[in-house]
Amino acid sequence: MHTGFVTHNVCSAHEMGSWHPESPARLAAIHDHLIAVGLLHHLVHIDAPLAPREAIERAHTAKYVAELEARIPKQGYTPVDPDTSMNPSTWAAALRSAGAVIEATDQVMRGELENAFCAVRPPGHHACADRAMGFCFFNNVAIGALHAIAAHGLERVAVIDFDVHHGNGTEDILAGNERVLMCSYFQHPFYPYTGAEGEAANMINVPLPAGTRGDKVREVVDQVWVPVLDEFRPQMIFISAGFDAHREDDLGQMALVEADYAYMTERLMGVARRHSDNRIVSTLEGGYNLSALARSVAAHLKTLAQL
Repeated sequence: MHTGFVTHNVCSAHEMGSWHPESPARLAAIHDHLIAVGLLHHLVHIDAPLAPREAIERAHTAKYVAELEARIPKQGYTPVDPDTSMNPSTWAAALRSAGAVIEATDQVMRGELENAFCAVRPPGHHACADRAMGFCFFNNVAIGALHAIAAHGLERVAVIDFDVHHGNGTEDILAGNERVLMCSYFQHPFYPYTGAEGEAANMINVPLPAGTRGDKVREVVDQVWVPVLDEFRPQMIFISAGFDAHREDDLGQMALVEADYAYMTERLMGVARRHSDNRIVSTLEGGYNLSALARSVAAHLKTLAQL
């Protein structure tokens, strides 16, 4: 079986200014490093299609989608929140990013791929049902999870979020959905200042303090995530793969290293072997130190591809 690498050139055309950390250089750094370490040629390369409106509107309100489309600028930037803006390519990039997760889901469900990683931007896990925020426009992982349920009839889908920031948008969309179990850790208190209390029964949130190292995160995975995942028995696993909890990333204050991402990936693959016929779809979220991001994605992909 094979590991897919789903991306599209237009994902690098979206940008929010040369100063912005969520930049096209992120995808370039990943691509260049995967070539340098000899990983890229082991992966199945797939061009991300445009996500259909129907799939997007399973996660987002039709009103929000229409309003966002109407705001596409002909030139320059249109702000949508204090740190998030659109350029003329943002809409197409967002459609391809969501489409990547849908395509990966379809190919994994058909058995054409064992698992897949979507190297896309803009990221998605802060995008709520009715608003963009935190560099995110469409919630790629929620769109993929809901597509797996609607198009493939799955009854139990897990979403794992290991970004340094709480995936508030994913929780907003999926909270209370009995077919979905979401597990996450995140630095707290920290942007977006959510997730530490009042979560729905299908949300397993583990707030962690600044400075948390990999040994504590591994403990969370082994003692919290894996037992509830084994009880839930997911038929597919989706990963919001944020790498900004790395100790070299200035947008967070946690202290993970590449080996921690490989460990989490291997443990999730164990759950997938037991319950999901190995089915995993992972999609890029955060990670802003280019070197740490590229090395961490390589560790994640090397584990997924069993190389």
